[in-house]
Amino acid sequence: MDFVSPILHAFFVLTLAYYVMSALQWYSYKIERVVFHYHRYDWHLIYLLIPMIGFYLIPTPWVFGWYVLYAVILFFWARKLDKALIFTPRVKRFFLFLVLALLFQALLCSAVFVCQKSGVIIPIVLAHLFSLIFEKIAFEGFKKEAKRKLFQCSHTKIIAITASYGKTSIKNFLAQILSHTYTVYATPRSVNTLGGIVKDINENLPLKSDIYIVEAGARQKGDIDEIARFINPHVCIVGSIGEQHIEYFKTLETIRNTKMELLNSKRLEKAFVHVSACVKPNDTLQLFGDDIEMIEATLDGTAFTMRINGVNERFTCKLLGDFNTINIVACIHVALYLGISLEAIKKAVETLKGVPHRLQKIEAGGKVIIDDSFNGNLEGMLSSYALVESYKGRKVIVTPGIIESTQEANETLACAINAIFDLVILTGKTNVSLLDSLIKRPEKLILHDKAGLQALLAEHTHKGDVILFSNDAPSFV
Repeated sequence: MDFVSPILHAFFVLTLAYYVMSALQWYSYKIERVVFHYHRYDWHLIYLLIPMIGFYLIPTPWVFGWYVLYAVILFFWARKLDKALIFTPRVKRFFLFLVLALLFQALLCSAVFVCQKSGVIIPIVLAHLFSLIFEKIAFEGFKKEAKRKLFQCSHTKIIAITASYGKTSIKNFLAQILSHTYTVYATPRSVNTLGGIVKDINENLPLKSDIYIVEAGARQKGDIDEIARFINPHVCIVGSIGEQHIEYFKTLETIRNTKMELLNSKRLEKAFVHVSACVKPNDTLQLFGDDIEMIEATLDGTAFTMRINGVNERFTCKLLGDFNTINIVACIHVALYLGISLEAIKKAVETLKGVPHRLQKIEAGGKVIIDDSFNGNLEGMLSSYALVESYKGRKVIVTPGIIESTQEANETLACAINAIFDLVILTGKTNVSLLDSLIKRPEKLILHDKAGLQALLAEHTHKGDVILFSNDAPSFV
């Protein structure tokens, strides 16, 4: 009996599945996003379609060499990824289902059919299908467990935050301000999906928290509604609304309506909504954003005036970027609503620490580095450019442009880059052709592999330069 062929066949299917699961993990395991919103369709061609075509067209004696060649190519591809596949419990379960499907396929071929070449897609599809069913059943159990825990935290006031951009900053700033007075727990990092929130509640939410701050994100209509109806927040913040993720929502109105789903809470007490939502205020809904005046933003910090009960109050902080004032003002409104004194809020704002990779200032080797790699919206990026414009030395920018936004937004960005910077390094693939055609004045370099960025900066930047990392795009973008 030939044992080698089934083993090699299984090895080939497992390597194909590694690519498939990598793509699914990048896009939150949404098959429709991997099919219709993928940023690197050339990878689908190279690492999925061509290997399968070769599998069916190459004669059996030679196909084993094709397996080896594909495995080697995939290995070097995976090594260069900045977001390689993470073997989470979900991924491990998928591969377990895949191994079981391959064993069943091998037994079926040996007992019933004479298989010249067993299929490669069917085992992967079956494993994905069984994985989806299992995860759905398991998730319902996790949701019930999280609901029970939230019921135990009946004394905890839940604050939910969403926005097109800035929601993670609002969450972090609010947690810092409120923690001077209350016991606060906030969802970690950029956890903002229902699945991530449920997992975080079950594993991390302390039962004795006074305040639980939840960040809510969305890729389609109904995502935030599902979160709002699950956690039923007492206080909501809807921050700045813009064209971020427009490729999924199609229109700005759909984005606005989706963000406003956050207010679908049975126990909503107060909602603070940015004026960009274009909604009418009422007893529960209070607008913010047009109460900010006299913003001063430098590389040393930010100061602004906010109207509170008809009085202009001055706030200062060490955070960089005038766009942060909107996020801070939202937090000030919530802190006031929760009964914290104005003087205590001012002191807390003075000590605010920035979110890593959002206008984070670093000085190294005589160069000033501004890490704004987690800032991917037009307003925030333009604000960082205005901040750098005041710098006296040579100005360098490293950017992929704006991802998941409009062509017009990237055109506006290119115009600002032309006016301010001396050297631009373009990364990523999505916008490189457009930006390359629009950026004329600065010296321009195109970086195809981010692994070479450090060497490129060492060669082309000098002591006294300011280097702005403006947004970041993972290698699959």
